[in-house]
Amino acid sequence: MSNMAVSLIVHKRINTTVTKAKALRVYVEPLITKSKDDTTHSRRVVFSYLRDKDAVAELFRDVAPKVADRPGGYTRIIKTGQRLGDRAEMCMMELVDFNEMMMGGKEAKKAKTTRRAGGRKKTTAKTEDAPAPDETATEAKAEAPKKKAARKKKTDKDEE
Repeated sequence: MSNMAVSLIVHKRINTTVTKAKALRVYVEPLITKSKDDTTHSRRVVFSYLRDKDAVAELFRDVAPKVADRPGGYTRIIKTGQRLGDRAEMCMMELVDFNEMMMGGKEAKKAKTTRRAGGRKKTTAKTEDAPAPDETATEAKAEAPKKKAARKKKTDKDEE
């Protein structure tokens, strides 16, 4: 049980049989409850169950702050079907607050970054080519050739 509990805490999600997952839930949920109180005693008690220093650190550093306001039910068991070899009921067991897909975007998402290193033009004032916010894209496209022609006339006058 301790090895499965360590894997669940470190990876936040494991695939196992339903029977093992139900037994693991009884084993790991009291440890998560104990981790809410970050004292030396509670760390030693959790370490006596897990026997993995990194898992204990992960539990107290990452998992406990996320589940601090939750009164229980820290794990979720999702049945995934039957194993081919012996038809055992399989499932995915995960920590509830660590599944971003099911949370529906409640967590702050990473900012999109591009790999291109390009010089972005910094504009401080509006240019006459930029359409007003109330104009539609089709109106802006229709007016673009007129503005180009007007600029061309201005440059022709400047040359004379």
